[in-house]
Amino acid sequence: MYSFLLVSHSIFRWLVLLSLIFSIYRAYLGYTQNKVFSKSDNALRHWTATIAHLQLTIGIILYIKSPIVDYFWDNLNQALKNPDATFFGLYHFLLMITSIIILTIGSALAKRKTTDKEKYKTMLIWFSIALLIIFAAIPWPFSPLANRPYIRTF
Repeated sequence: MYSFLLVSHSIFRWLVLLSLIFSIYRAYLGYTQNKVFSKSDNALRHWTATIAHLQLTIGIILYIKSPIVDYFWDNLNQALKNPDATFFGLYHFLLMITSIIILTIGSALAKRKTTDKEKYKTMLIWFSIALLIIFAAIPWPFSPLANRPYIRTF
């Protein structure tokens, strides 16, 4: 079960990024070109949030089972001196939850807007903020806080 979650997590992380970037792109085009907010745009809004929620659920399960996180909370004073443990035990978790909350709020607000331009603008702003927070929370291979390869093998 744990290995299934790890594989799912690896797949969904890329789906979240791709769907979010594509949603922002569509929102930008729709907003700047005064397009009609179509059923496919609404479906993209909805599925981007849904994919992010699935990733969050998998992420929370992995967070609870993570040996790094266990070490972090069991040895908090020592772990706070370890940037890798602090990143995964605290920063990554808090930033990712914040980004999903922002994405969810943006999706809900966009759904309730009355004009197409407002829907696109709302998606563009809120989804972009969520994406920036996600980028800050990713353990990039070049990150000084914690780093991981782009694609991990198991």
